[in-house]
Amino acid sequence: MDNNTVSLLVAFLALVIALFALVTAAKKPAPPRREANLLPLQLQAYERLVILCERLALPSLISRTASADLSAREMHYVLIENIKQEYDYNASQQIYVSPLAWTGVRNLRDQSMLVINKIANSLPPDARAAELNKQLLEVIMNQPDQALHTMVLEALNAEAKELLK
Repeated sequence: MDNNTVSLLVAFLALVIALFALVTAAKKPAPPRREANLLPLQLQAYERLVILCERLALPSLISRTASADLSAREMHYVLIENIKQEYDYNASQQIYVSPLAWTGVRNLRDQSMLVINKIANSLPPDARAAELNKQLLEVIMNQPDQALHTMVLEALNAEAKELLK
């Protein structure tokens, strides 16, 4: 195994452990809410973060941004900027969700950018966007467990359902 693969596996393992802690913590009963009018804002925040996670999922991100006439370097830039913009647009939602939920979203952003950077840096300078996209999708398909965005989605859904009880 080369260094890129080992780095990706170590980063993925650390993220899985963090998400396991998030899912475990999400199963604990939520503390009582002080104000009933806060509930709609919290539920809306969870909804927006679910959409964010779906948009940050690499297959979704690639299908939205893919362009045949781009180089791998240009596609790398497009993917990273798209992730940053999506995240920044939804950053205010952290006020309404648990710290663990927001950590899961932030880890998804960081992990996605890490994978994109590692794969992009391993390609030759003259590579095309299609090659970058293909290798990114292969990494996702070869993950030993669930995709990261799926685990974050499950944790967000669990917390939102706790609010509805």
